[in-house]
Amino acid sequence: MSDRPSSLALRRFALFDELPAERLDALAGRCTWRRVPAGQPLLLRRQRRADVFLVVDGTVRVTTYGANGRQVTFRDLGAGEIVGDLSALDGQPRSADVVTVADSLVAVLEREAFLAMLQEEPAVALRLMARLALLVRQLSERVIELSTLGVQNRLHAELLRLARAATEDADAAREARIAPVPRHAELASRISTNREQVTRELNALVRAGLLRKEADALVVTDLARLARLVAEVMGDGER
Repeated sequence: MSDRPSSLALRRFALFDELPAERLDALAGRCTWRRVPAGQPLLLRRQRRADVFLVVDGTVRVTTYGANGRQVTFRDLGAGEIVGDLSALDGQPRSADVVTVADSLVAVLEREAFLAMLQEEPAVALRLMARLALLVRQLSERVIELSTLGVQNRLHAELLRLARAATEDADAAREARIAPVPRHAELASRISTNREQVTRELNALVRAGLLRKEADALVVTDLARLARLVAEVMGDGER
């Protein structure tokens, strides 16, 4: 289903900060707008198309499957995020699947238009490079976790990420509320383990008083304590 919202919808993208109104209107005019129901694929791994998807509303999940069929989830992206830019930049096949977690509105920009925008708008190109640098740092951290930490510590690190993302001022907050409650199988796919191990470790955190289960949320009761647990096993050195 196609749609054509106002170009003001693109103002929520940090990538386009300070882009003049006429340039934003032109960019919106180059997009194909689509509403995609939850549970539908946007991109498929190894697909050779190189369009860029701007998530205007909703949530999408970047994921893939191992040779044994186990799902590995990299991250969830919400409104204001983009996907597909790696293939647009290097012309290579998609490196992961992207599926909608919730009903979503996306603006689809063809590769040629995306590359032309980067050439015409140096400030946008610089922001994209900063975003890619952050992505490399995040993925490097995940590789270190998966290769050096046990299941318990990997779960602590993932809960800390989710808690910080769900909290407006994570540095000052004592508690953090993760809602909706992530499914145990989903957490397992994020930290490369199985659902049963996740269940055991979550129950251990509840018994330790560091986690509280509510009907619609997981509540980290002491965010600073959880951060210390992660820091102790990850070390304080820069990466």
